[in-house]
Amino acid sequence: LIYLRWVLVGRRRLRHPGAFGILVTGGSSGIGKCIALECYKQGAFITLVARNEDKLLQAKKEIEKHSVNDKQVVLCISVDVSQDYSQVENVIKQAQEKLGPVDMLVNCAGMSLAGKFEDLEVSTFERLMSVNYLGSVYPSRAVITTMKERRVGRVVFVSSQAGQLGLFGYTAYSSSKFAIRGLAEALQMEVKPYNVYVTVAYPPDTDTPGFAKENQTKPLETRLISETTSVCKPEQVAKQIVKDAIQGNFSSSIGSDGYMLSSLTCGMAPVTSIMEGLQQVVTMGLFRTIALFYLGSFDSIVRRCMMQKTKSETIDKTA
Repeated sequence: LIYLRWVLVGRRRLRHPGAFGILVTGGSSGIGKCIALECYKQGAFITLVARNEDKLLQAKKEIEKHSVNDKQVVLCISVDVSQDYSQVENVIKQAQEKLGPVDMLVNCAGMSLAGKFEDLEVSTFERLMSVNYLGSVYPSRAVITTMKERRVGRVVFVSSQAGQLGLFGYTAYSSSKFAIRGLAEALQMEVKPYNVYVTVAYPPDTDTPGFAKENQTKPLETRLISETTSVCKPEQVAKQIVKDAIQGNFSSSIGSDGYMLSSLTCGMAPVTSIMEGLQQVVTMGLFRTIALFYLGSFDSIVRRCMMQKTKSETIDKTA
């Protein structure tokens, strides 16, 4: 029974983040900046990591307006977390020398490019895997040893709902986000005995600069499928991720659709309460039925777009 509880519960609530050192990659904009802001409002010390130094400094100014005490610090580090592990390790070491050890790492650096499989350059697959996957591996690898030695810490991975199911146009993006889930599950099993825990978040489409850029090249089919659900605000997503991380949850989802998708795709993922496991068992059949209707509607969208394209091509040839 003790072992069963350890397997099922397997979580550790973080104390209030007021005394925390939190490092956020991709922290200059979007969800990453909102997560940093949410933690800063609760008194945390923040290290922002991103490539663009100007955006970092602008984010720093915005965040510092919400300080709750005069001891808080926002440190900015300009580095590409997906390119050179040695460089990432060195800058994170320097940050810890200035602000103390990282209590919570939030891997939020990422990008998305949509397109049909045969239309995407091979370099796109390489780039997305580098940014979205290795951009999470490198910072995590740089902090995990210290967390294990201190017997405290949490690593947050920001995946995507596209990391739970593959959709038209996301052959490059989904595969890189699916990889994050595998990393999170395996790492959780390794570090749990050391009182270090993992949270993996699956946000839906979110109104960020990256999402706006993605929409510029998104295929019609992908756009129509995306429009079947609403676009979330980054502040809403950030609050949920921070809440789930503090509460010690392994999985973080947004809204009823997100909850259903996380339950439906739970597989062998850790659960953080016995109740969560029971809910997944009870609702699996119902959620699978609902999912089949969704999949049918997505296939219908793809077929209609193909028929429309074929019709247009026929008209062009006869014109």
